[in-house]
Amino acid sequence: MDPVVTRFAPSPTGRLHLGHAYSAIRAHDRARARGGRFLLRIEDIDGTRSRPEHIDAILADLAWLGLTWDGEVVRQSRRLDRYTAALERLRAMGLLYPCCCTRAEVAEAMSAPHGAFPLYPGTCRSLAAADLSRPHAWRLDMAAAVARVGPLVWRDGDRVIAADPLAQGDVVLARKDAPASYHLAVTVDDAAQGVTDVVRGVDLFAATHVHRLLQALLGLPVPRWHHHALLTGADGERLAKRHGAPALAALRERGEDGRALAERLRAGDFPNGAAIPTFGA
Repeated sequence: MDPVVTRFAPSPTGRLHLGHAYSAIRAHDRARARGGRFLLRIEDIDGTRSRPEHIDAILADLAWLGLTWDGEVVRQSRRLDRYTAALERLRAMGLLYPCCCTRAEVAEAMSAPHGAFPLYPGTCRSLAAADLSRPHAWRLDMAAAVARVGPLVWRDGDRVIAADPLAQGDVVLARKDAPASYHLAVTVDDAAQGVTDVVRGVDLFAATHVHRLLQALLGLPVPRWHHHALLTGADGERLAKRHGAPALAALRERGEDGRALAERLRAGDFPNGAAIPTFGA
């Protein structure tokens, strides 16, 4: 078997919390247990929210937990040419269309009934000619993309999953305010860095259907995925920056032992009322 390569890829839009630590430890330990490599990538292309001080804190937090990474720390903001090239390939296939809808217009369109989940209804897909002088995103024509590649599968742990990217609708691949969306950037970067095993939370399970499609369209290698359940707080809500989850930096700054905390997380002993539900709960 080829060497295992995993990665941890946080966005520097806030401080890391216990949920980030748990995911980073799982990715780190999967690589180390198999004699592989653990990579660190900073997903900092959100220019309006990314902060240099958060990058410094991420590095300090991981070192405090006793985690080490291999090679240089990769920053997405320095890889924009790769995303542009991928977009050009998809555009040449006739699979992208510009979307000039405002956030309010998208929210209104998605609030209408569209089955079990709200999806962008393709408002701009059929426009004869979009006004590209207006701010616009680039969306993937999902039906055309799926028709081009046919049925796909991907592996999540021991399970083989039939890909269903149609269920995600016409996703954005380049935002109005950023040169690439999460979907495109993470797919391109995982391939470029030789990531063989993607360890991440189950909240990104649905996104994997899109990533598998993009890999097929762009001729990229297909990693194995390992989605884990998410840590929840004492209130039962998943730990998240926007919910004010306790920051690792705060624990670090008050003198707590980061390596001991990492061992507790490995053992399933979650502090501060945190817990982990059954997978998918």
